[in-house]
Amino acid sequence: MLIRIVSPLTYIIVFIFFSGCLARPIVVKPDSDEHVIQNRSIEDSVLGIAKTGDWLVIRGYHAVDNLVSNATGIPISHVGVYDSDSQTVIEAEGKGVHVSTLTEFVDKSYRLLVIRPRWLSDDNAQPAILKAHQLVGKNYDFLGTIGFNFPSKYYCSELAIFIYKPWHSEKEKFPKVVKPGELYLYGNVLYDSRPRDEIE
Repeated sequence: MLIRIVSPLTYIIVFIFFSGCLARPIVVKPDSDEHVIQNRSIEDSVLGIAKTGDWLVIRGYHAVDNLVSNATGIPISHVGVYDSDSQTVIEAEGKGVHVSTLTEFVDKSYRLLVIRPRWLSDDNAQPAILKAHQLVGKNYDFLGTIGFNFPSKYYCSELAIFIYKPWHSEKEKFPKVVKPGELYLYGNVLYDSRPRDEIE
């Protein structure tokens, strides 16, 4: 039996070839006054549009964000749940479920969308965000990102969907892995900052 060993160079070439299908396979956070000015504008837009329970869906700058975007073929990589009362975002990252300020969340976003989940209502916004806060401290669901979900562990879009579970219809079906870039299928896009290098 012949076993062929693939060199690391082959993997690099394949990655570059396929990542070329994306407009921006890698984005790097700039250290500039323009970035700070854009932060303020994006944050002001979120404050004016988003309400408790909305999803803040982003393309982030972290290496993992680049990996997610390239792996899914979608220029979106992460999501958090917004709490308008405290102006914070509950999110699940490698370090687990935690809380970030809105300012911190905006700063790490190359592009930000506000999506209103289709299950969100005035009656369930507080119970849903309370559930999100109760999950703070839970571990990240690394295997869930490839379809092997573990109870009491969450990846970002799994968390976003899970807090609305009591209001899901019995007829609704979800894929094994809910991609951040597909969350628009479960809500309405209210705002899109656009990629930062397209903002005038």
